[in-house]
Amino acid sequence: MDYRQYRRARRLVRECCNYDNGQCIVLDEGDGCVCVQSISHSLLCRWFRAAVLPLDHQLETALYHRLESRRCSECGALFLPGSNRAKYCRECAARMKRKHATERKRKQRRLCHALEAEKAL
Repeated sequence: MDYRQYRRARRLVRECCNYDNGQCIVLDEGDGCVCVQSISHSLLCRWFRAAVLPLDHQLETALYHRLESRRCSECGALFLPGSNRAKYCRECAARMKRKHATERKRKQRRLCHALEAEKAL
């Protein structure tokens, strides 16, 4: 994990339901126990990997799916493709689908002869 990924993971640690002011509730056995994930440069906490890391899709992809990941053609973010034809991340895919549908319908309407005003009497 590089420094940027480490900083993003540290920010995510605060989202964990077991995190309490720097202490881990799960590891606490009476005396305070520092949250392992907040001081480590690797992914040690199973709860963090299973429940918290999926909140940041780009970080999860960078850490776990390096070989399968791709860059989005629109925004450049890393994403895990669902098929070999995927070009866009989840956020951009919906926007691009809407944009291409609009262009397709405009072309269809332009080529349609039923809407022309050339009816001669």
